[in-house]
Amino acid sequence: MDYKKLYEEKLITAKEAAAMVKDGDWIEMGWAALTPVDFDKALAARVDEVKDVKVRGGVVPYMPYVGAADPTGEHITYHSWHASGTERKLINNNKYGAYFMPIKYSELPRYLAENADKAAISVIQVSPMDKHGNFNFGVSASHTIASFQNSDKIILEINENVPRALGGFENFINIKDVDYVYESSNYPMLTLPSAKFGEEELKAAKYVVDILRDGDTIQLGIGGLPNAIGSQIAKSDLKDLGVHSEMYVDAFREMALAGRITGLKKNIDIGRQTYAFAAGSQELYDYIDDNEELMAAPVDYVNDVGVVASLDNFVSINTVLQVDLWGQISAESVGTKHISGAGGALDFVLGAYRSKGGRSIISLISSRVNKDGKRISNIVPTFAPGTQATAVRSNTHYIATEQGIVNFKGLTTWQAAEALVSLAHPDNRDELIKQAEELGIWRNTNKRI
Repeated sequence: MDYKKLYEEKLITAKEAAAMVKDGDWIEMGWAALTPVDFDKALAARVDEVKDVKVRGGVVPYMPYVGAADPTGEHITYHSWHASGTERKLINNNKYGAYFMPIKYSELPRYLAENADKAAISVIQVSPMDKHGNFNFGVSASHTIASFQNSDKIILEINENVPRALGGFENFINIKDVDYVYESSNYPMLTLPSAKFGEEELKAAKYVVDILRDGDTIQLGIGGLPNAIGSQIAKSDLKDLGVHSEMYVDAFREMALAGRITGLKKNIDIGRQTYAFAAGSQELYDYIDDNEELMAAPVDYVNDVGVVASLDNFVSINTVLQVDLWGQISAESVGTKHISGAGGALDFVLGAYRSKGGRSIISLISSRVNKDGKRISNIVPTFAPGTQATAVRSNTHYIATEQGIVNFKGLTTWQAAEALVSLAHPDNRDELIKQAEELGIWRNTNKRI
């Protein structure tokens, strides 16, 4: 097969790709670091020419042009499977027609196959074609193949700066299987700034690292606290750690370069760092490029509860926004204010506890100080109306803050309340005890912490 000839026959421009979008279409527009920026710009430029175009994407590391193009919501409406900070602003700002699509991340491929409105076009950034006619999108293997299968047209935005993420499956497509390709402006990779951490994050991180063991397989998210945990692991004397995580972040690179990760104790995908998508610094992408130690795979494999449970000594470490006195957690919203999404938190919480020797850890900083200088507890008596529960109290295993770490499995409601008060900031404890008493989950024999 003459791959170069096929390439030339299918070569168009970003403007021509955007011109294929028609009124009423659903459009799949990549995921995270492989969001197709030139297509995004070209479609946004057509905002007044189209009506009722609906775009799906997620974890976009910049303000999507199509999201902010139409304040009326009549021409282009943006939808996010999992909101980044920029998407959150769009969703919470009633000026724009932008909405969240609640779904567990692992369910995306099945949803696209069975229930989703068929997309007219699916477009994603990819690396340049190799000598075999393949384009790699392993940095966002995620649900990409499923989105292609649920689309009338497959269009690729080629960027020479996209790394080749190897070692897995459903992380590439051949030129014979796409409809059109176009060459991008070769803009730099979309990066996510590394969240900073301070003393509180380091204290919480140390409690988490203390219950890790040699040979554990780790799942970790993004943010200041996960970065602190990764930093402490890198500085520890832990050995032969494995990686199996929906998101591959800079903390894993730091741990790997420090010699903490080998994956040799994993009982599946031995020696491989498995992930569904990656987002972070340029150094992270450079580390991923052509690195066979890594394993890019679709999210319905990576986040599958059964797959997670099959990994012995699996440790999920998820950061949340709030925990209530019943042990329920939320990583999605505070009241009606949307923050992120369900992601894979529940799958990893459930899978980790089913794993032989596994542990599920929920981590958070116990409080925050508002603009008026008042200390607000992130451990609350009950969630405010509109707050979405990511996992219920019966799912909770370990919870860690800068105040300590507690195993919640099997605790009574009054034991859990006492433990959660111990994990709260000292300034908030008396009020939490009062609220626990009002809820009927504080016994007279409980300690006055």
